[in-house]
Amino acid sequence: MKNNNSVVRKAVFPVAGLGSRFLPATKAQPKEMLPIVDKPLIQYAVEEAVAAGITDMVFITGRNKRAIEDHFDTAYELESELEAGGKTALLDLVRNAIPKNVNCIYIRQSAPLGLGHAVLCARPVIGDEPFAVLLADDFMDVDGGTKPVLAQMTDVFAREACSLLAVQDVPRSHTRQYGIVSVDPHEKNLARVNSIVEKPAPEVAPSTLAVVGRYVLTPTIFNYLEGLGQGAGGEIQLTDGIAALMQAEQVLAYRYAGMRYDCGSKLGYLKATVAMGLKHPAMGQDFAEYLEQIR
Repeated sequence: MKNNNSVVRKAVFPVAGLGSRFLPATKAQPKEMLPIVDKPLIQYAVEEAVAAGITDMVFITGRNKRAIEDHFDTAYELESELEAGGKTALLDLVRNAIPKNVNCIYIRQSAPLGLGHAVLCARPVIGDEPFAVLLADDFMDVDGGTKPVLAQMTDVFAREACSLLAVQDVPRSHTRQYGIVSVDPHEKNLARVNSIVEKPAPEVAPSTLAVVGRYVLTPTIFNYLEGLGQGAGGEIQLTDGIAALMQAEQVLAYRYAGMRYDCGSKLGYLKATVAMGLKHPAMGQDFAEYLEQIR
């Protein structure tokens, strides 16, 4: 049996953000509860974590995020009505939003101090184990027969036993939206990170290889996050913690198999909705025909 240093069992979901780019839709509901067809973004992210063998889901929440807790809790009144109405298929969907063996843990982030601070808030639950970080508004889709992105990464972690960052190439004009890494080749789809910088201007970005919303990190990262001051945007940046971690441990960049949709932006959200609508087993064909009609 593998020990805690090679198996990832815990995942952190930073969900305390305001979602200001989707106002007024996010005035009274979390952006992570916005639906892609018939499931909220956060459920897709949790399902990806479950597929990677994660059993402890740690949500770093803020004000007005109660809907996330309610979504993964038992809805007695709704279930009773569905059961009484004989709507067994819908009842199963509601009851199985999360497997019975999965634990949901909620930690309040007292102030919007950045992604690094959100991850640091999870330290009492994570302890000395490796863990994943998933940003739900980075929606990851894979082709049939391909493992979900986080499962790809936990497989690599089991072999490499070091922190991993999911990366993709972006247009140089977009570098100021991401953490950007420069790398040395390692093996197929993997590269050693030799530098990382948060949101550099295009003219000074060390590359166009951007870190996107999936990480597998060793617990050593906490030692560096707790000593950080404010970084870009006046926040405690996870990128700065990773830059410090690199002085002590190897960090690898992983080019994942799959398609990412930036659902923190309206255009990315619409693209994801169309892509998943076309894949939907019940209505995908009808939706494709409709899109063909209006093209």
